[in-house]
Amino acid sequence: MNASPSSSVQDTWTVAGRTFSSRLIVGTGKYKTYQENADAAEAAGAEIVTVAVRRVNLTDPNQPMLVDYVKPDRFTFLPNTAGCFTGEDAVRTLRLAREAGGWDLVKLEVLSDTAHLYPDMIETLRALELLIKDGFQVMVYCTDDVVMCRRLEEAGAAAIMPAAAPIGSGLGIQNPVNIRLIIEQAKVPVLVDAGVGTPSDATLAMELGCDAVLMNTAIAGAKDPILMASAMKHAVIAGRQGYLAGRMPRRMYASASSPMAGLI
Repeated sequence: MNASPSSSVQDTWTVAGRTFSSRLIVGTGKYKTYQENADAAEAAGAEIVTVAVRRVNLTDPNQPMLVDYVKPDRFTFLPNTAGCFTGEDAVRTLRLAREAGGWDLVKLEVLSDTAHLYPDMIETLRALELLIKDGFQVMVYCTDDVVMCRRLEEAGAAAIMPAAAPIGSGLGIQNPVNIRLIIEQAKVPVLVDAGVGTPSDATLAMELGCDAVLMNTAIAGAKDPILMASAMKHAVIAGRQGYLAGRMPRRMYASASSPMAGLI
């Protein structure tokens, strides 16, 4: 069980047998340079960075390589299948990632070919089953469908990652009720992934009880990505501490801050 910050035990979370202190995962796309990406990851206090295998150079030494800036010995790389629209594409992409870097903890996303780019959950579930058989440990990007999230967990997902809103929209958590229900039923970590725009969005995700938050555009698309990364770091910490502390009960009417009895 995770301990509260007031105890002597560090508050950590575990996915696929790996334990982390930071609850903020950042992406590696849309930054002006790999150096800015590395600086933002440091400012965020991140321990995991997610990497779009089909879009980021990991193997061509004749071009700038992400690993020269965001060091694999400093961060846990989480290869993802961004840009994949079929289960076969996703499986092929992650097999290439495993060959390139030996990574077996991966993030699966199989998108629908639509303007909103929400996950195609039928293809996602099919790809998950193929990857589990192939020995991968799979964190799954998904819609906030409570029933489908349960099926992903039953199929062997290492973590459930419902979208807060469409990818890159910055709209924040659109359905906190479903996120909360997914958290309540899950026996694996639940992370909000996609749609975060502001530090307050990240705080809300943590206050709902998420184990972590994953974001890319919210930081990379900010006017000052490094400052925003720092803001997100503190927002996630604040939300986590607020969740552990337990909020006051909601009341329909006023309740005086000071006792009314004994007044002169």
